[in-house]
Amino acid sequence: MKPVKSAAEINAEAIDMMRRGAVIEARALLRDGAATHSGDLAIWLNLGGACRALGEIDAALEAVEGALAVAPRSFHALLMKASLLEKRGDLRMAGLGYGLALHQAPRPDQLDEPTRRALEHAREFRARYELELRARLIDASAGAAALARSPETRRVAAFIQHLTGARRPYHQQPLVFFYPGLPSIEFYPSEEVPWLADVEAATPAIQRELMEVAGGDPEAEGFTPYVNHQAGVPLDQWAELNQSPRWNAYHLLKDGAPVRGHADRCPATLAAVRLAPQAEVSGRSPVALFSVLQAKTRIPPHTGVSNTRLVVHLPLILPPGCGFRVGNETREWVIGRGWVFDDTIEHEAWNDSDQPRTILIFDVWSPYLSPAERELISRISEAMDDFHDLRPADAV
Repeated sequence: MKPVKSAAEINAEAIDMMRRGAVIEARALLRDGAATHSGDLAIWLNLGGACRALGEIDAALEAVEGALAVAPRSFHALLMKASLLEKRGDLRMAGLGYGLALHQAPRPDQLDEPTRRALEHAREFRARYELELRARLIDASAGAAALARSPETRRVAAFIQHLTGARRPYHQQPLVFFYPGLPSIEFYPSEEVPWLADVEAATPAIQRELMEVAGGDPEAEGFTPYVNHQAGVPLDQWAELNQSPRWNAYHLLKDGAPVRGHADRCPATLAAVRLAPQAEVSGRSPVALFSVLQAKTRIPPHTGVSNTRLVVHLPLILPPGCGFRVGNETREWVIGRGWVFDDTIEHEAWNDSDQPRTILIFDVWSPYLSPAERELISRISEAMDDFHDLRPADAV
């Protein structure tokens, strides 16, 4: 009785045949091998390649389906399937298929040159597919959008971007306090934070007070590291900035109370902060501070503690080369132009310049909370801290 060849032997022999131009013989060998070794991914992929070389697109697709039955997330199988669908003229299905392959793609430096070229083609094809799909969906929504209010049109636009791959879904990921039912909005539109314009109008007065306390020195007395974890705390992404003056803060309100010797030096700044609906939780909020990010420093992606409050940024000293991202959206800073964002959505900041960047930071209630909810959230948060006997400096 003739011994059965191993899958490795069949694959090696078939590849050698195809190199010598004996593709029909290689296809026959691989078909027999697939019947004997149906769980071997390489046999199915090589069979698909042999059929494709012979122009047998449907047979190649059948072989690729065999490969995907073995390994549904196989990058090479998904990429081959999409390319075969493209070759057959099923362009829309090829666009979907390339999207699946790109989700499983390894780093380009892990691929051989032909596969890298195929990967680049996949990206280009998928980009054209997404543009075409986006245009179709925008056209389909045009009539209804004309009747929608501004927040609704923004949500519809984001919905289309999610569907077409232009926007990744980011969700709230609060470290401690998650209050259900609040929307995940990266940057809040002006109509939902109408008080922001009055805060912005106070920018010159706030800048003067900043200069008085800092004197142009970002490491002046009273400025302390923003990240200040003690020994024994897992630092993760904060290891580089922990207890470092590369990200300094001058606290005006901290743990829900004015900071002695700081707050009284900045009355105009605190008056501007009080124009906003300050989040009030004993031992925790409100918070207000001048935040100084030194030159060539990056704040790593992270999320905040509670989705019941939002964070306000007002830029005061702004060299070029600074940026800020929340979720999908990256914004450029403009002096005196603030924004309100949900810090429980992943965000990061950077200062690539040669000079420090300084902003005012403070927190506010989410506009989606009723007065009754705000009161209840405060009581519950305070009760939790009391239960654990947490002083403000120890609070999570």
